[in-house]
Amino acid sequence: MSYETIHFAVEAGVATLTLARADKLNALNEPMRREITAAVGRAGAEARVLVLTGEGRAFCTGQDLGVAGADFDVGRILREEYEPMLRAIYDCPVPTIAAVNGVAAGAGANLALGCDVAIAAESAVFIQAFARIGLVPDAGGTWWLPRQVGFARAMGAALFAEPVPARQAADWGMIWQAVPDAEFAEVVRARARRLADGPTAAYRLMKQALRRGLASDLETQLALEAELQAQAGATRDFREALTAFLEKRPPRYEGR
Repeated sequence: MSYETIHFAVEAGVATLTLARADKLNALNEPMRREITAAVGRAGAEARVLVLTGEGRAFCTGQDLGVAGADFDVGRILREEYEPMLRAIYDCPVPTIAAVNGVAAGAGANLALGCDVAIAAESAVFIQAFARIGLVPDAGGTWWLPRQVGFARAMGAALFAEPVPARQAADWGMIWQAVPDAEFAEVVRARARRLADGPTAAYRLMKQALRRGLASDLETQLALEAELQAQAGATRDFREALTAFLEKRPPRYEGR
C-alpha cells in the first residue's frame, strides 16, 4: 500500500510510522488521519512493536488549520476522523511507542500521549494549545492528561496552553522518558528492539490489565488478573521462558 502523508515500514518486527508533512510541521489533515489509521492496523497484524514519529523538526502540531473554512465542522471531524485513528492506536495489539522528535502541540501532543510509551528528545515540547484558538482539548487529551499528571497539572496545561519541555513532562509522569537529542534515535531503536524481542502475547494482555485497572475496583481487578494470567501461562512464550530459565540462557520469544 502506498501513502501520501506518512512513511511506513516494517523491519525485524519493528513497524515505523513517520508523519511526513514536514513542510506543515506534520499537521494533521484528513488524508493523514486516514493513512495513520490504516497503517496502525497493518502494524498490529504485521509487527511486534509500533514506533510513531515525525519527519523534520516537529512531531505533530495538531490539526491543520490551513484547511479550515466557514463550514469547518470540528465535531464531525472528531467523530468521523480522529476517533477511528485514536481507537486504532489505543486498541493496537502490540506495544506502541511515540518517539517525539520535536514539538507536539494540540492534537499532536495527545496523539503521542495515546501511545503506550512516549519517549521524547530533550528539545521537544508538549503544548495543549487549544485555548489559544478558543477550543477545548480533544484527541483524548481530557482523558489522558488527568490520569498521567493529575488534575491540577492537567487543568493548568489546558488553561494556560504553555509549552511543557520534555524533561518536565517526564518529571510530571506525562511521558516515560526524555533523552538528550544526540542519543534520541539510538534510545528509541533500543527500546523498540527490546519490545520486538519480548513476549508479544504477554504485552497484549498487560495492556488490557493496566487499562481496565483504571476503572476497576480491587475485587474485579484481581479476577481479571487471574483470567489474563491463565491466558499468558498457556502461551508458547511462557513455556519458552521457563525452558530458558532452566537452561540458563536468554529466552527466544516467537510472539503473537
